[in-house]
Amino acid sequence: MPPKIKVTKEEIVQAAVRIVRESGAQALNARTVAAALNCSTQPVFSNFSSMEELRLAVVEKADLLCRDYISRETERGEYPAYKASGMAYIRFAKEEKELFKLLYMRDRTNEPGGKKSATDDQMTSVVHDATNLEGTQASLFHLAMWIYVHGIAVMFATGFLDLEWELVSKMLTDAYQGHRKQYGME
Repeated sequence: MPPKIKVTKEEIVQAAVRIVRESGAQALNARTVAAALNCSTQPVFSNFSSMEELRLAVVEKADLLCRDYISRETERGEYPAYKASGMAYIRFAKEEKELFKLLYMRDRTNEPGGKKSATDDQMTSVVHDATNLEGTQASLFHLAMWIYVHGIAVMFATGFLDLEWELVSKMLTDAYQGHRKQYGME
């Protein structure tokens, strides 16, 4: 009898991320993961108690990838930190369409804490650093900007439009300046 192939939890998650990346979240199931790893479904269910647990691991991995986009864009220093985060979010939607859809275009109605992003507090802090707004005002400023940025990102992720980066940059600057004016920060 040939030795059993040991498949790690991380290898399963990586394969699942590749499946979502290439075919969308609807293609993720135990059989497609097993086929990608050239094994049976047994290692999938040995490492994960359910497909939902694996799906959540893929969501976490996609979130890390999105955060990495934001970190890299911020570190490049081409834009101020707050704008860099918006540009990175849009770039993630353009370059990682299916992972973006998994993260930001799924029904979160029944997810615990599903209506709040893990980066909300961090971004409110970045808004404060950029505008000196605090508390509710900083949160509302960020919400308005994020809705705008998210709309552009969704259009990229769905192939609705494909704008030049210079135009996207100008649009974000215009929206930001408009919100600053609305908050009396001309």
